[in-house]
Amino acid sequence: MSSPTLRVIADRSRCCGYGLCAQVCPQVYKLDADGLVYLDSDIVPPGLEDEAREGAAACPAEALAVEAIG
Repeated sequence: MSSPTLRVIADRSRCCGYGLCAQVCPQVYKLDADGLVYLDSDIVPPGLEDEAREGAAACPAEALAVEAIG
């Protein structure tokens, strides 16, 4: 059984630059020059679902959400 496709929603206005998301899952969460999160793609690559969820959960500002889209 394949995992559902996941999408990450990043609310940059809530990001405080802790960087925990990028430490947990650097393949999905990137930090810009100001230390704020950004995404190369909002679609989580196959095999990184658990790490993406953990990265979002690690955000103390609750700026990240992961949702299934398929």
